[in-house]
Amino acid sequence: MSVSAITEITQYLTFKLGEEVFALDVAKVREILDFTTVTRVPQTPDYMRGVINLRGSVVPVLDLRLKFGMSATEKTVNTCVIVAEMVVEGEVLVMGVLSDSVQEVIDLEPEQIEPAPRIGTTINTEFILGMGKHNEQFMMILDIDKVFSEGEKAAIRGVEGEAASG
Repeated sequence: MSVSAITEITQYLTFKLGEEVFALDVAKVREILDFTTVTRVPQTPDYMRGVINLRGSVVPVLDLRLKFGMSATEKTVNTCVIVAEMVVEGEVLVMGVLSDSVQEVIDLEPEQIEPAPRIGTTINTEFILGMGKHNEQFMMILDIDKVFSEGEKAAIRGVEGEAASG
């Protein structure tokens, strides 16, 4: 979906990674949890912090700070797990995304969203749906379905399956 495809007011959950503000379409967000114990899964990428038990379901927990080249998320009183849905090969995968803090749910009108900046040809910004502006603050609106490559999504789904059967 491109910025031009956004034709109506959309609600976004805003959250922070470091000093940067990011946003996810609330339609992709299931719930927000306090950061609890995460069970590490051996031989997974650094950004895959492990899995949690969510009412009997195994949910992979991913650290977007590591995925985006930042330092690992530190556990603080504000650290949260945003439980979100991502589409993998036509199937919905539930995953947890670590955030330093959750801000608020906001409404953005199409005119408040600009296309993602073009940062050369070697940097992939396909996962940035656009730049939203709310109360004089810019935020990166993420397309959660494009943050991870198809190979990474298959690995995430594999971890979920292994942990559930093991």
